[in-house]
Amino acid sequence: MKKLFYLLLLVVTVSHAQQADILIKNGKIIDGTGNSWTVGDIAVKDGKIVAKGHLDNWTGGKTIDATGLIVSPGFIDVHTHMEDLEKKDPQANNFIFDGVTTVITGNCGVSHTDIKKYFEYLNNLKMSINIGSLVGHNDVRKAVMGSANRLPTEEEMQKMEAIVEKAMQDGAVGFSTGLIYIPGTYSKTEEVVRLAKAAAKYNGVYTSHIRSEGDSVVIAINEALDIARQAKMPVEISHYKVVGEQNWGRSKETIPLIIKAREEGIDATIDQYPYTASSTNLGTMLPSWALADGQDSIVARLANPDNHKRILNFMLKGLKKRGLEHFSYAVVANYKADKSYNGKSIEDVNTMLGKPHTAEAEANTVMDMMSAGGSSMVFHGMCEEDVKAIMQYPFNMFASDGGIRVIGEGVPHPRSYGTNARVLGKYVREQKVIGLEEAIRRMTSLPAQKFQLKNIGLLSEGYNADITIFDEKTINDMSTFDNPHQYSVGVKYVIVNGKLTMNDGKHTGARNGRTVKRGG
Repeated sequence: MKKLFYLLLLVVTVSHAQQADILIKNGKIIDGTGNSWTVGDIAVKDGKIVAKGHLDNWTGGKTIDATGLIVSPGFIDVHTHMEDLEKKDPQANNFIFDGVTTVITGNCGVSHTDIKKYFEYLNNLKMSINIGSLVGHNDVRKAVMGSANRLPTEEEMQKMEAIVEKAMQDGAVGFSTGLIYIPGTYSKTEEVVRLAKAAAKYNGVYTSHIRSEGDSVVIAINEALDIARQAKMPVEISHYKVVGEQNWGRSKETIPLIIKAREEGIDATIDQYPYTASSTNLGTMLPSWALADGQDSIVARLANPDNHKRILNFMLKGLKKRGLEHFSYAVVANYKADKSYNGKSIEDVNTMLGKPHTAEAEANTVMDMMSAGGSSMVFHGMCEEDVKAIMQYPFNMFASDGGIRVIGEGVPHPRSYGTNARVLGKYVREQKVIGLEEAIRRMTSLPAQKFQLKNIGLLSEGYNADITIFDEKTINDMSTFDNPHQYSVGVKYVIVNGKLTMNDGKHTGARNGRTVKRGG
């Protein structure tokens, strides 16, 4: 009778067990709030987190034993450049292996201007990650004015405002600028304020690659804060840094600017990638006036002896300010005209070409490369002390400033592969610059709150099941400047909108990402 009783009890218990699509058991749950971890279980069903705690009465179609592993919200990368790269790898392997489930693209003033059409394209393509987008000033300006180096007419201004408003209506999370890039660099503050106000009508965020991250960095930060002040909107200053050897240590000046703005009532935040090198295009080494009106105009200017001399003097003056004798800090990432340049500094390229070992000859090589179509570059120019000081600021998010990467294509900056793993491995576990729970807050709930991404960023019942499970003892970035094409290690499982996208360290092929819009 006793056996029969226990058998009946077992049958009743099983029949009353609740069924999940995925059941995560015994993990060290870090929920994204910044609170300390707790051991527990999470049940996922129909794309949502449906229960959290000690779920002894649950079963799962897939059960993950997360004993000894960290269970966190999927990481949110608020500064990426996905445009026209998505189809190269819809599985977004470099992001999934780094624990990222959601990205924001359209940064630095570069975006699709028809956000509705872009989102339709993404939804048809089906990515492994969620994607939201800003609307970018440079492309808005190009759509109306091309690359002209002048102020807009009132008619042109109104056309640009209309593009921004339409993008916001279609779900853009905000308005971005890249004020060192063509043609954004030709704009005055007043133009940016008017376009920012168009986004502010829809509760958008203003994000900015500011006009200078070097000698004039304080002026540039203050301009971004003033734009937010005038437009009455939140501001995010992108890839916060100080560049150039002559500016090392100036994070002591720049961080207090954000603190003061927040005390004033401006919703100011920043983002950062954890490296001492940046990456952008070769054209940033030239004065902005030389880059107006397209490639044919650039070639014509470089061929003009007077212009050539002016540009040469500009470049040599900048090098002298840095206290350098050669352009060794500038490394070629992807030069389509000649792939043998990839991975070499401009100084090394010059040596390879058998040219004189002088800064002047190296500057001429840069101009030759610009005439041949330009190149993407990696620029070494920051110090570790500033990186750490900026990292410790609590309203700073981690962001790669990267895009989809294909193994073996060029010699790109490692940040596209390893940003989050590097923070968690090097700066949390090894150097203890910040704590684990704090790092995860910066990767999850803080960006979700800032960019008004509804129902993501926390491990909470009713939230979307975007979940990253990793080993805090082994997570590491493997990508390096010399050998960048290496995925991060230590991320074991990734769930995107309830679908298992990484299983025991391997991408499952699932492409369950969706477009995310302001406010959900």
